[in-house]
Amino acid sequence: MRYEATDHQAIIGLGRREVESVDAGLLKKLPKDLIIEKVGKEAYEFINTHLDVESIETQIISSRNFKSTNRISQDIIGLVQFNSIPRIDSFLDSVNSSMVMGGTFVGYVKTNKQRSKGQFVKGIPIIGKIATFFGFILHRVFPKVKGLKRIYFGLTRGYGQRLSKAEVLGRLVRSGYSITAINEDFDGKLFFAVEKVDIPKRSDTPSYGLLYKMPRIGKNGKLIGVYKLRTMHPYSEYLHDYVLKENGYGSNGKPANDFRLTTWGKILRRYWLDELPQLLNVLKGEMKLVGIRPVSKRYFQDIPESLQKLRLTDKPGCIPPYVFLDTDSSKDSVLEAEEVYLRMPKRGAYKDTVFAVMAIRNIIIRKKRSA
Repeated sequence: MRYEATDHQAIIGLGRREVESVDAGLLKKLPKDLIIEKVGKEAYEFINTHLDVESIETQIISSRNFKSTNRISQDIIGLVQFNSIPRIDSFLDSVNSSMVMGGTFVGYVKTNKQRSKGQFVKGIPIIGKIATFFGFILHRVFPKVKGLKRIYFGLTRGYGQRLSKAEVLGRLVRSGYSITAINEDFDGKLFFAVEKVDIPKRSDTPSYGLLYKMPRIGKNGKLIGVYKLRTMHPYSEYLHDYVLKENGYGSNGKPANDFRLTTWGKILRRYWLDELPQLLNVLKGEMKLVGIRPVSKRYFQDIPESLQKLRLTDKPGCIPPYVFLDTDSSKDSVLEAEEVYLRMPKRGAYKDTVFAVMAIRNIIIRKKRSA
């Protein structure tokens, strides 16, 4: 493998033999020429906008097996595509420990969506669907299943991983970075610029499986794990604040233009199928059949204070008030319906049963669908 570096910027992450094999001609290249040759002029302009390419305090990484060094840099440029990095989290840990707080890291990836564009095989009837299915199993399921992960990386050595936009950005946030900018228009690749704001968050474990638990606020402010079927890409939980900051809430009361959702996830959400596992929370006594929606800490902060206090007096429920009251699913309407429900006198099991029947009627007869 050939590695590139500049005469005044360290060759990072290379062993002794690898350093000795570097093309001497490339070592004399200026950073600008090196980057343009690797990723193109437009991508270079993006990189140069977010950090000083020519600075001696900027390092360039050309190894997919990069390990942290004693040198601490202001900024780091990654000239290795994320799809070929075998251990992405370890790679990001090394980058994080090799730069100052507030420094900028720039890198790039070819996302699933970008990869699928223009694929000839996808246009072939039946064969295209079969190829897509087996490609998903091999490149998306195998790397996420504990027993199969070792086999996958043993066979592929980490090359050609299928990565979603949400997974890459989520990994970056979990690794202590704040997303400064992204651009998906450079030669079918997504380029990102992120700022180091923290050390990697390795105490928590991201969820991969079909069934997972979301931390939600329960009665009296107690944090509970609400069961759901997965509708988002892995690592999406780290992007909630970013999506809200970029797009705000949509008319359905949920984050607008949410790229974290999978195709099948949209279908599951539309028919409330993703929420069926919440019945486990009901059996555990953490939730009830009918009641206010279980919400995250971030969403709870956006609720009016008077309603916050009211919400903490009751358990969250599987069927939210806006469904049986048949109001629209905008954020304001959902909150208004919750307040109407919480202020109802003599609420109990009988009334909740009536509300559940009303909700089923609205879903079947009035074709009410989830946001």
